[in-house]
Amino acid sequence: MSASNTAQSYGTVTKTFHWLTALLIIVIAPLGVIANWLPYETDAELALKAQLFSVHKTLGVIVFAVALARILWALTQPKPGELNAHKKALSTVAAVVHWTLYISLVAVPLTGWVHHAATSGFAPIWLPIGQGLPFVPVSETVAETAAALHWLFSKIMIASILLHIAGALKHHVIDKDATLRRMWFGKADAPATPPHKGSLAAPFGAVIVFALATGGAAAAGLFRAHEIVPTEALAAVASEWTVTEGQIGISVTQLGSPVAGSFADWTAAISFDPDATGEAGTVTTTISITSLTLGSVTSQAMGADFFDSATHPTATFTGVILADAGSYTADGTLTIKGATVPVSFPFDLTLEDDTARMSGALTLDRRDFGVGASMADESSLGFAVDVTLAVTATR
Repeated sequence: MSASNTAQSYGTVTKTFHWLTALLIIVIAPLGVIANWLPYETDAELALKAQLFSVHKTLGVIVFAVALARILWALTQPKPGELNAHKKALSTVAAVVHWTLYISLVAVPLTGWVHHAATSGFAPIWLPIGQGLPFVPVSETVAETAAALHWLFSKIMIASILLHIAGALKHHVIDKDATLRRMWFGKADAPATPPHKGSLAAPFGAVIVFALATGGAAAAGLFRAHEIVPTEALAAVASEWTVTEGQIGISVTQLGSPVAGSFADWTAAISFDPDATGEAGTVTTTISITSLTLGSVTSQAMGADFFDSATHPTATFTGVILADAGSYTADGTLTIKGATVPVSFPFDLTLEDDTARMSGALTLDRRDFGVGASMADESSLGFAVDVTLAVTATR
């Protein structure tokens, strides 16, 4: 059997690409559905869900590579003539379906890959290619758009696969011709056919299918950003020093990969004497837990086993500012999820007239606050939580 196609038959390479793609799709599609349905309330549940999603994503990248290789190979090969070329309408529909399937085999894994690259955390790809993509920023908007397109294109792919299978069965059962046998390994005993006549009508028709589906989905609101449920903003506090800009960031290790996030809403009541030594002031910082964004695990972080934001919507740090020969520390207590823990927070401080700029970092242990109590080891979620703070304040 020839590795290359001829005017009458498909070669071994084409057949291998065809059935390898079919096998991958048979595995990957149910995996995605099952993984999406699985709960993730406990360590074991999260680990299983993440593993299935990792397999789904990894196979998706492989499908993308195989589909590209298959298309490139097909462009270099002659295509055997059609066995029902005299049925023009059916031949045209079959060609459009074939091209729609080709495009979807690239578009579906690519949009899934972009969604993965635009988020951080949860279910890494198990290939030595990194987790990001060039020109794809970590962005909630990009991630949501890619996820919507992935969902839409996957439905187009499933529809085209079903039509492709139906057409193959029609040829085999009703028409009783060699169309299906010709794609299987071995001798097909197919009759001689007229040369295949290529046309731009089929790929153009497939592009129209995608354009109409995408336009219809957009009109139906598929790409509309998810509505963020508003939460009550923290009330302003009286302070000797007013924060003009700043960020409280956190980073956790989830399934071996760092996931960074930050709190958008927090207040700080600061009293501070730049000339004092020893106890130089006080600080009380209140953080809105629901203002946290933490990559792809933001909603999970709000759950009862983690921050339990429904019961404990805020975290509070209260302490004194200690100054010693240009070295500064905020000593106090941090309350998260009802647990109060002593914390010593060293920071750097620069003063210029009535403007102060401070930055610092510390590492907390989530277990001290009962966060992720069901995750007794670090296989799913690391114990360490790195906190960074950068603030500019004016007196």
